[in-house]
Amino acid sequence: MTRIRLFYLAIFLFVFLGCKSEKSPPESLAINLADVEWGEAGDGSIAPAGTRTALQSTNPNTGGISYYAWFPAGGFFDEHWHTHDEYVVLISGEVTIKLGKEIYNLKPGAFIVIPGEMPHYWDIPETGDAIILVKRDGPPDFHFVDR
Repeated sequence: MTRIRLFYLAIFLFVFLGCKSEKSPPESLAINLADVEWGEAGDGSIAPAGTRTALQSTNPNTGGISYYAWFPAGGFFDEHWHTHDEYVVLISGEVTIKLGKEIYNLKPGAFIVIPGEMPHYWDIPETGDAIILVKRDGPPDFHFVDR
């Protein structure tokens, strides 16, 4: 499969998986990445210093959220896990992610499924920032490993 076909497959799966837990119709939303309103850069207490997020929606039935995260070049997100499943599409940049015991080097268009309670970390190379789009099946929580 070509990269473009894989990218569209990842987006399709993201949307399909994202809709399966809705009990009531979601509000409509269409936004270009250039128009995303990013929050203030984080201080590094949870995510790498300089990380910015942009909440896009919250599922009123599950408390699950969908959001963009912008990781700065050279950032490292310590190993952690979440209670609920997480679905991610790498929009831009490159990342290395550890899922359980496996390590993946990913490029734009990559689709990632992180099962609830699976330890994982994000490593962003010095070569550039990375942007991901995340959908969680339940309320956000962070449980850090070895902190």
